[in-house]
Amino acid sequence: MSAATSPSAAATTTAEDTLKRKSRDAGVVSGGHLVAKALKHEGVDTIFTLCGGHIIDIYDGCIDEGIRIIDVRHEQVAAHAADGYARQTGKLGCVVTTAGPGCTNAVTGVATAFRSESPILHIGGQGALSQHKMGSLQDLPHVDLMSAITKFAASVPGTERIADMIAMAAREAFTGAPGPAYLEIPRDVLDREVDTTKVIVPKPGHYRASTKSIGDPRDVERLADILVDSERPAILYGQQVWTARGHNEAIALLRGLDIPGYFNGGSRGLLPPGDPHHFDRTRGNAFAEADVIVIVGTPFDFRMGYGRRISNKATLVQIDMDYRTVGKNRDISLGLVGDPGAILGAVLQAASGRLKSDKRQARQQWMKKLAAAEDVATEKLMPLFKSNNTPIHPYRVAYELNEFLADNTIYIGDGGDVVTISAQAVRPRRPGQWMDPGALGSLGVGTGFAIAAGLAHPDKEVLCYYGDGSFGMTAFDMETANRFGVPYVAVVGNNSAMNQIRYGQLAKYGEERGNVGNLLGDVPFGKFAEMLGGYGEEVRDPAQIAPALRRARESVARLKRCAVVNIWVDPREYAPGTKNQTMYK
Repeated sequence: MSAATSPSAAATTTAEDTLKRKSRDAGVVSGGHLVAKALKHEGVDTIFTLCGGHIIDIYDGCIDEGIRIIDVRHEQVAAHAADGYARQTGKLGCVVTTAGPGCTNAVTGVATAFRSESPILHIGGQGALSQHKMGSLQDLPHVDLMSAITKFAASVPGTERIADMIAMAAREAFTGAPGPAYLEIPRDVLDREVDTTKVIVPKPGHYRASTKSIGDPRDVERLADILVDSERPAILYGQQVWTARGHNEAIALLRGLDIPGYFNGGSRGLLPPGDPHHFDRTRGNAFAEADVIVIVGTPFDFRMGYGRRISNKATLVQIDMDYRTVGKNRDISLGLVGDPGAILGAVLQAASGRLKSDKRQARQQWMKKLAAAEDVATEKLMPLFKSNNTPIHPYRVAYELNEFLADNTIYIGDGGDVVTISAQAVRPRRPGQWMDPGALGSLGVGTGFAIAAGLAHPDKEVLCYYGDGSFGMTAFDMETANRFGVPYVAVVGNNSAMNQIRYGQLAKYGEERGNVGNLLGDVPFGKFAEMLGGYGEEVRDPAQIAPALRRARESVARLKRCAVVNIWVDPREYAPGTKNQTMYK
C-alpha cells in the first residue's frame, strides 16, 4: 500500500481538512479561497487550468465556491479555452497556470485573446516572496513577460490584496475594447490565511460604471444624417459587434434603413444565409461604389488592406470601442468611440422616420445590384464547390461543410489555407456560431475553442475544421473534451503540409527549395479518434464527405466521444489570398 493511500495518510488528510474547516469557521480565509470568492463575484463559473504546486489552493477555493475546474493537458489549450469561453458567454474567461513553463505555455493563447480583444483573466503562480531572487522552482519574471500582451499585468503583494486586485484586473479587461489581464500570486501569499475582517471582497455590481456609452451625441446625429442622405451605403460589422452583444441593434439598423451588411470575425452569422441584407461575396464591389461606408468594430489591419482597399470617394465612418483604433492607418470622415450596439441603436433612433422614399428606393436598387453580383460570384465558385476531383478539392470540402451545418452548429476554423478557403462557403446560421483565431492567426486554437463552446452551450453542436498542421498542435486535448462530456465533430483538411506558407516558398524559391520546412507526414488522423474511444474515418472520395460527416455526427451522439473525419485534400490547390500573398501586403 502506498503512503498516499495508507490509513495513516488518510487520517492525516482528514485531520488537515478538519483544521481547515475550523480555521474558516474561526473567521480566517486563505489566499486561494479569496481568489475563488473574487472570481465568483466577477461572474466566473469556470476556470481552465493545468495543475501545479503553486496554485492548488485556488482549486480548493473553487470547490467551495462552486466554480467548475476544467483541467487540460497543455496550458495553451487552457488559455484558448478561456478565450473561447469569453467569446461564447460574454463573461470574463479565466485561465489559471502554475509558475514558469505553466505561464510561458499559455502565452500564445493570451496573445491570441489580446489581438482578438477577448476579456480573459490569467492568474499565474510564482515562488514564495520569502524566496524572492533566490532561484525558487519555476521562478520567472512573469509580469514582465505578460505586460506586452495584456492590458494589465501585476503581482499581488499580500493576501489581503488578492480580491481587490482581481476586481482591478477584471475592470481593466472590460475597459474600452476588451482584452486579457494577468495577475501573478506568490505561493506564500496564496497559501496564507488572513482574518476575514481585514479583507475587502468587492461586491458584484457595486464598483462598475456602465460601458454602454454612445460617445458624443452630436456625432450620433451626424452619422444619422449621413446615412439618411446616402443612396449607396454599406456597413461592415466586425468582432466587437458580437463581443459587445450589439447584434440586435446591428441587425435592426440594416433592416430599418435598408443597408447591405458585410461581416467578419465573430460577426459572421449575425444574419442567416438568404437574408436580403446579408452579403458576403461582394465587399470589394460595395467598397468601390458605395457613397457611405461604415466600419464597426474591426481595425484597418492586414485583413482590410490597412484601409487602402476602400475607395477614397466614399464618406468613411468608423465606430470602435478603442479610441486608438479609430483613424489608425487610414483617414476617416467621422469617428465614434463607444459601445457598438448602443451607438447603432442610437443612430437608428435618430434616423427613424427620416428616410425619404426616393432614398429608400435608391438603396433597394443598390441592394438588388449587389445581390445580382453575389449570384454571379457564387456561380463562378460552383464548379470548385462541386468538384469531383481526387485528391479532393478543398473548395468541395468547404461546400460540404456548409451543407452539413445545422441551425445550432458552432463552426470553428483552426488552420491555414483550407480554413481560409472554408470562409468562402461556410455561413453560420445564428449569431455567435463562428469562431476563428483572429488577427494573430494562431494555429492550435480549435481544441480549446471547441471545449469552451461545448461547455458554454451544451445544447449546441460543435464542429471544428482543422488543417492537419494545426490538428497536430493541440488535438490531444480531445481527450479533455471527452472527459468533461463535451465531444465534438473534428474535420481535418489533410494536405500533409503547411500549405499556406508552402505556396509562397514555392513561388519564391522553386521546387528544389520551396518544400523545405513545410511538408508533413501522411497521418491517418481518423485512427486518433478511435484511440480515444470515438469514431474516425478517412475520406478520399468527394462523394463520401457528406455521408462521413453524418456518421460522425451520429457517433458523437451515440458514443459521447469526439469523432474525426480526416479528408485528404489536394496539396496543389490554394486559397486566392494565399496565391496573392495578401496577408503580407
